[in-house]
Amino acid sequence: MPVYFKLFILIRIVLAVTNDVVTDNRIHKIAGTLQTNGYDVTVAGFLLKNSTPLAERLYKVKRFRLCFRKTALFYANYNIKLFFFLLRKRFDIIVANDIDTLAACWLAGIITKKVLVFDSHELFTGLPELENRPFIRKVWLMIERLIVPKIRFGYTVSSPIVEYYRKNYNKNLELIRNVGVYRQGPVFKGFVNNGENIVVYQGSVNVGRGIELMLNALKYLENIRFWVIGHGTVVDSLKKLACELSVSEKVVFLGRIELDKLWGYTENAHIGISLEEDLGLNYRYALPNKLFDYVQSRIPVIVSDLPEMKALVENYGVGLVLKQRTPEELANCIKLLVADREFHSALSQNLDNAAKELCWQNEEQKLLSIYQKACGQL
Repeated sequence: MPVYFKLFILIRIVLAVTNDVVTDNRIHKIAGTLQTNGYDVTVAGFLLKNSTPLAERLYKVKRFRLCFRKTALFYANYNIKLFFFLLRKRFDIIVANDIDTLAACWLAGIITKKVLVFDSHELFTGLPELENRPFIRKVWLMIERLIVPKIRFGYTVSSPIVEYYRKNYNKNLELIRNVGVYRQGPVFKGFVNNGENIVVYQGSVNVGRGIELMLNALKYLENIRFWVIGHGTVVDSLKKLACELSVSEKVVFLGRIELDKLWGYTENAHIGISLEEDLGLNYRYALPNKLFDYVQSRIPVIVSDLPEMKALVENYGVGLVLKQRTPEELANCIKLLVADREFHSALSQNLDNAAKELCWQNEEQKLLSIYQKACGQL
């Protein structure tokens, strides 16, 4: 089809994701960018019993009701529903977000002769949840090895994951990082001398996220309150641990907060943490959404001594790298950030500079160029 004719056609895109869409920041940014640039976007996720109604969004959302919540049956149920939805849905481009949506998207794309785009939010086959489940990991690797070599258009979140796909499948995925939308309003707020300083964690509350480490560090800290924003598989065990450590009064479990409200919480914190353990390639290569959200909120960060997060923090001078994973060392890092006034001045300027550079308004131009190339195959 000639390019001049395509300009008058509304390109329909379906983004498929295995969550209920409520708190998926990356999907929200990508779908919003595509919609505001002339594409007709639908996000396909699923609906849980406790899923909250979605706030009004620029793009359409379809959430499937599933019969299963966990195990392989959940993924099979979702992919079957997604596949038949795609066969009925009129679309031009289907976007598989991670390996767990790839089978249905690829097969539907083959049958309908539409374009497939792959968005690797993480190194799915390197998830710590799969480390002790060799059979399940083998199944996901089989899907990865079968389909990824056939992908023509794709992008991912960090340079090591780009290299992983290049080395293993000879695929040159583009780099689209999880940077936040630029916010001009926030300023570095400094720290409170005679009151509580707030340390925030936001994201999935799952194994290996360093939240247990922070709870243990609270024993060595005064005038610190810890906010845990999000939900996951270890929430109940973390609440129990907080009680056992006698730090419950210092911790607030805020649960899941919708994207349009999350900003108000992050902006009012004083320190953000991203303390993932080295439990596999996925965490080792991670550059999480929350890290960039902290920067846009102009709050300094404390991160694990893992290559990608360490490089970002040291290159931009926006916080500290935890060199030793002990509660005492983490407490010392927090005390240093609170007490060192000279450090505060440098942090203020560095955070502002980083926020201007590490923003979605810059990153989305690369994203749009990928979809322009994909449109060329219609």
